[in-house]
Amino acid sequence: EVQLQASGGGLVQPGGSLRLSCAASGFIFSDYAIAWFRQAPGKEREGVSCISSIPGQTYYSDSIKGRFTISRDNAKNTVYLQMNSLKPEDTAVYYCATRRFICLDTMRNSDYAHWGQGTLVTVSS
Repeated sequence: EVQLQASGGGLVQPGGSLRLSCAASGFIFSDYAIAWFRQAPGKEREGVSCISSIPGQTYYSDSIKGRFTISRDNAKNTVYLQMNSLKPEDTAVYYCATRRFICLDTMRNSDYAHWGQGTLVTVSS
């Protein structure tokens, strides 16, 4: 069965960096797009970034573009989200999710069939 495990969250100061990981199993990893979503308390879940099975095809939301970088290591069945220049408004539970083949022009929860459990990122001084 498809399983996704998010990890790497924690407490970091504003301006700091953190790297999240999403480890996958139960499917042919290289044939799937992997995405990161986040949800802050009292707010709706929002799409953050996505990386397609096709090399070089990625998506970033406007709120994090230029600060976060998504990458994948197919040999390790793992996707990473490198987060730099973190801001307090980045505080949220971060989830990884997957759909077949490619990312879409927009990120909707319903387009992603499988979800991990989430990892908490807190940005505070």
